[in-house]
Amino acid sequence: MWGELGTDDVIRPLAAPPFGQYPVDDVPMEFGEAALLAPVIPRTIVCVGRNYAAHAAEFNNDVPTRPLLFMKPASTVVGPGAAVRYPPESERVDPEAELAVVIGRPAFQVSAADAPSVIGGYTCANDVTARDLQKTDPGQQWTRGKGFATFCPVGPWIETELDPTDVEVTCAVNGEVTQRGRTRDLIFDLPFLIEYVTAFTRLLPGDIILTGTPEGVSPVRPGDKVEVSASGLGTLTNTIETAE
Repeated sequence: MWGELGTDDVIRPLAAPPFGQYPVDDVPMEFGEAALLAPVIPRTIVCVGRNYAAHAAEFNNDVPTRPLLFMKPASTVVGPGAAVRYPPESERVDPEAELAVVIGRPAFQVSAADAPSVIGGYTCANDVTARDLQKTDPGQQWTRGKGFATFCPVGPWIETELDPTDVEVTCAVNGEVTQRGRTRDLIFDLPFLIEYVTAFTRLLPGDIILTGTPEGVSPVRPGDKVEVSASGLGTLTNTIETAE
């Protein structure tokens, strides 16, 4: 069920996904009574690698001269409180805190100047990565290392009123902050990314762009609690569990 969270901490259920004009049902509920799921169900998840210079440097990578893009399967998406499964194929799994842009209307060949008109909102995302597989798969293909089920937590909600130009993004593992960055330091900003991505593919309402992760990436183990936060967007919390 979709819902609109008001400033009074009351959720007003929606009769349709929250893009464009949507009707509101007349049976509200208190926020504390709701179990939050992923706030968006994307068909397409486009991700940007090495979009913070310090993050590129911590892995001894060059700073890209144009966006380094990859995609994650829709099956990677889970919501707040869900378990991230640690795959037996990997010996190193890293969380990556990111600001995610949610597309609000069909977007194809959108200019940077018009990019704000296709943004439906923003949410937190965790680009979970099996780092060893990412580095060792033939041809440096990232699909397997980034694509395990549960490897893209998003949430806790979509914020429609946010200035994305200087958002603080952090990751904490078991209460200790491991990553901290600000979107003002993105190599490629959001308008440029939307123009670049929609030049070759059509994005639909509910699709998301993960904008890159700041420095401080470190591995997790089963039993760890990961909290991804962004100023103005709340905190996305997930636990790491051994895959059955």
